[in-house]
Amino acid sequence: MRVMLVQPPRCYWPYTSEGDNFLLQQALPALAAVARAEGHEVKVVDCMPLHVGWRSLYHEVRDFKPHVIGCGENHALYATEALRFFELCKQAAPEAITVAGGGHFTNLAHRYATHPNIDLICIGEGEITFANILRAIESGDDNWDNIDGIAFGRDGQMVKTRPVALIKDLDDLPKPAYDMMPMHLYGKSRYLFSPGGTTLHHSRGCTSKCSFCAWWTTMADRKVDADGNETLSPRWRSKSVDRMMEEIEELYYQFGKRSYVWVDESWNIDPKFNLDFSEAMIRSGMKTKWMTFMRADCVVRDHKKGILEAQVRAGLSHILIGVERAEDDNLKGLDKRFYAGGVATEAVRIFKEHYPEVFIQCTFIVGVKNESQDTLKLQVDMAKQLDVDFPAFHPITPVPGTPIYDDAIRNGHITEEDFDNFDWLTPVLDSDYMTKDEIAMELYRMNEQFVNRKWLLRGLFSKVDYKRDMYIWFTKVSAKMAIEALKQRVNPFNVEHYQALVKPDWYDS
Repeated sequence: MRVMLVQPPRCYWPYTSEGDNFLLQQALPALAAVARAEGHEVKVVDCMPLHVGWRSLYHEVRDFKPHVIGCGENHALYATEALRFFELCKQAAPEAITVAGGGHFTNLAHRYATHPNIDLICIGEGEITFANILRAIESGDDNWDNIDGIAFGRDGQMVKTRPVALIKDLDDLPKPAYDMMPMHLYGKSRYLFSPGGTTLHHSRGCTSKCSFCAWWTTMADRKVDADGNETLSPRWRSKSVDRMMEEIEELYYQFGKRSYVWVDESWNIDPKFNLDFSEAMIRSGMKTKWMTFMRADCVVRDHKKGILEAQVRAGLSHILIGVERAEDDNLKGLDKRFYAGGVATEAVRIFKEHYPEVFIQCTFIVGVKNESQDTLKLQVDMAKQLDVDFPAFHPITPVPGTPIYDDAIRNGHITEEDFDNFDWLTPVLDSDYMTKDEIAMELYRMNEQFVNRKWLLRGLFSKVDYKRDMYIWFTKVSAKMAIEALKQRVNPFNVEHYQALVKPDWYDS
């Protein structure tokens, strides 16, 4: 059979473009490898790096004549474009079976299972389910009830089959089909995640279930009781060190990738993996730079165990820690209890004192239910105390699959038609004391206190190459955005200018 996997054209965040840090979506080579292992002819179209616009994509689909088309989406923000793609599929290849996947469609299966342009939805982890779908289609068996881990429509109602078991050993999966991707087009920036940035991951899932986060739900362990109620539990699994070295050696030697953005929800959960992998990288002699999402409590643990030093020597150059809130009560309310007691402050202190060469990025969530001018000041004060390379303030966003989303829907604060603003830049919820417009203005003022000339000059004159390159990139992108704004006769200092999504020139071509 002919199997097509697509990431359709999309608008992008102002500070994200296909020429900068719009990097490889890991699901594409993972599922392509599965389809190829099943013996099918596979075509992958990642429209962003290839500059394939909507008209060109129509011809790509029509000319390939696929039997199965897959498209996944984790971000509610891009749901509209994913749905537009499935509509295109029914026009260009009406006989093809369309399969939706990813966190967004997993968490809103009840909404999309009966969509006229979507035949099947993969729920959660996709490889086993996708392979079973392909086998059923090839054999002519259209009794979808026999396939675990899917949802589909029947007589206007959703049918949801039993959850598929999580893959116990991630090493059993075929290696990602990087050879089927336009690897030379990812990470082309001279300064950001350079040279030759790409994504990869060693683990899946998480050990916690923060109430604002839907990432863990896609890889959650799913159990259904006798009454049909589904319970999700966080599960974390990792590939072996040997398997990861195989993948990195391919990326390094075959595709010239030297800079890695790890997309693990929490890279540093297992201290044994952290040490063994770091030592393997040091022995290999490969010179790499990594950006990882790290849990602060695990940073503190690894430093005490003497493991963090090996991670830095092995290539750790950029960490992102979700500080989220200054107040323990709000951390607990977000189900981030393990960060209470100043552990994030301690993690940042460790890096600044012992590993100053590492770029430190921290995120703060604003706009929580009890947000006020006083609580916002606490976030600013904490960010000033931490004094990291880049503090980022983001409005809390009710992502489908989270308790915050369920509460917002239940109370009429949002509808299921509001996803176009779910960009983690635009507030979409009022707090008890502030409107979302007031929160948006305060967000701008908060960022302005940190991202300013003094901050920029400090970074541009850093003695650390990686840090200096980050600031050069930020300067170039900001200048380009300001020039474009002036060309369009838009105030370059207008808040909305830096929040609005950007449509690529080739988007409709």
